[in-house]
Amino acid sequence: MKLGIISDTHARTIDEIPVAIIKALADVDIIIHAGDFTHEAVLDGLRAIGQVKAVRGNMDSIELKRSLPERDIFEFSGKKIGIIHDSGAPWGISERIRKQFSGVDIIVFGHSHKPYSGYVQVVFIVNPGHGKSSFALVTIDDTIKAEILSF
Repeated sequence: MKLGIISDTHARTIDEIPVAIIKALADVDIIIHAGDFTHEAVLDGLRAIGQVKAVRGNMDSIELKRSLPERDIFEFSGKKIGIIHDSGAPWGISERIRKQFSGVDIIVFGHSHKPYSGYVQVVFIVNPGHGKSSFALVTIDDTIKAEILSF
């Protein structure tokens, strides 16, 4: 099973996201957006591609802040996945994010624009980076594997 993870797109429409990212997201089971769409049309565009799980970011429109949760937890392929955008300084962000969830296997976050994947206290954490230049593909089978693709 495969997740396509994107964040911090800071776009007005889906057309502002690189075509290669959109094509890759069309081949995943679930698209996760970790906030800072900026405009609702980006969320609508992603929903036209496939199933989307999303949270709001600090730069999102009022409409998105009203319609999306600050954080979310859902199950996928036998794993509990937490999503959050976060805010504040980038120093220690992975550890700060980890403390905001308990009982999850994977945490997806945004905000820093810096791609990251790895374990923090036995939880796999992923930040896909800036949505106009990178995204992550996470494969879940017997293990959890992440590939961050940059442009």
